Amino acid sequence: MTSTLPPPEAAGWKRARIAQRTLRTDRWWSGPVWTVLGLTAFLVYGLARALQQDHYWVAEYHYLTPFYSPCLAGQCFEEAAVFGRLPWDFPWFLPFAVVSLPFLLLFRLTCYYYRKAYYRAFWQSPTACAVREPHGRYTGETRFPLILQNLHRYFFYIAIGISLLNTYDALIALFHGENGGFGIGVGNLVLLTNVVLLWCYTLSCHSCRHVVGGRLRSFSRSPARYRMWTAVSKLNVRHMLFAWVTLGTLVLTDLYVALVASGTLTDLRLLN
Repeated sequence: MTSTLPPPEAAGWKRARIAQRTLRTDRWWSGPVWTVLGLTAFLVYGLARALQQDHYWVAEYHYLTPFYSPCLAGQCFEEAAVFGRLPWDFPWFLPFAVVSLPFLLLFRLTCYYYRKAYYRAFWQSPTACAVREPHGRYTGETRFPLILQNLHRYFFYIAIGISLLNTYDALIALFHGENGGFGIGVGNLVLLTNVVLLWCYTLSCHSCRHVVGGRLRSFSRSPARYRMWTAVSKLNVRHMLFAWVTLGTLVLTDLYVALVASGTLTDLRLLN
């Protein structure tokens, strides 16, 4: 049988020197461009809303935007502060949810999918397959600051706690209907949808898959953990999808709460 593999390099042979950055003829640059636009838009919107310090709470229906949860500043509405308020007002540059937002950002920054996304889009390392990168050398994630990517699993643990808090915010709003008691409005559906998708993103994390079954040597001895690992693995296949979808639902949820809180929109009530 004749081998189809290329012959090994012989002494004195040299690799082809290609002056072009790439020989690809497709629109290989479109993916990185859209990634830059999408991530930049989310960061700009999120930063602007976190620093706005207004229109984050609908007292009538107990709607709290996830960008302000937990609300800790002295300016927070008392009912919006689940863990109470600190005894001083925050300056304009300090988000009310100063405890959760940095960890949520770090959780996403160190996420395996987002690493691929912004490594290619912002750092161009590499921009795309078969495209020469502009960097002279590659050191991987062995030096500061990229070595901090190894903390992703710890940010995952914190993200679980924040997801539980967001779930509480969405559920408690169900018991603040227009006439008191249980009630459902469009805002409740928006909050619940956002929470479900956030859980899908969080639980589809590679670190979650490792925590559930990564250390097992035999699945047959741990059938319960094997079933959990299988479920997380099914979510993990769609981790990229959930990563992008949840950016959109976070913005839409915050925008809806802001519009209702400002009086621009009236929340449509479906029940009570």
